[in-house]
Amino acid sequence: MQLTHLDEKDRPKMVDVSAKAPTERVAVASGKITMSPEAYSAIVEERTKKGPVLQTAVIAAIMGTKKTSDLIPMCHPLNLSGINCDVEELPELPGFRLSVTAKLTGQTGVEMEALTGVSIGLLTIYDMVKAIDKGMVISDVQLETKRGGKSGEYQRH
Repeated sequence: MQLTHLDEKDRPKMVDVSAKAPTERVAVASGKITMSPEAYSAIVEERTKKGPVLQTAVIAAIMGTKKTSDLIPMCHPLNLSGINCDVEELPELPGFRLSVTAKLTGQTGVEMEALTGVSIGLLTIYDMVKAIDKGMVISDVQLETKRGGKSGEYQRH
């Protein structure tokens, strides 16, 4: 099987998508961060020294989504048409679930952008609260859904 990111001499390449017809593409990814009750309370009650953690994480997730091609070597620079980030409080963990939706009309998908945005958002939470809890765990970064393109629909079960 020939991998799409390798040429016929097994050299790395970025896939040529110029012959593909543009289609609407949407991807949703999510992930979790689990932490101590003290760290969770500090975030929810906005008592952290570095400022509003969740708002900053949302901004970081959006920025990470936009910068994916700068971070992942074979990703195409994309003209994203929309990015949305949601944070859900999970007091039973305690922790948070962060999800990113990335959209565009184009020739390649946005799964990597959504996954990167989630990762950067969760890392931002860690960075802003590590003085309280260095044992936080980032987990379950995963693609939830994707729509558009040759491979069609994907829905995590």
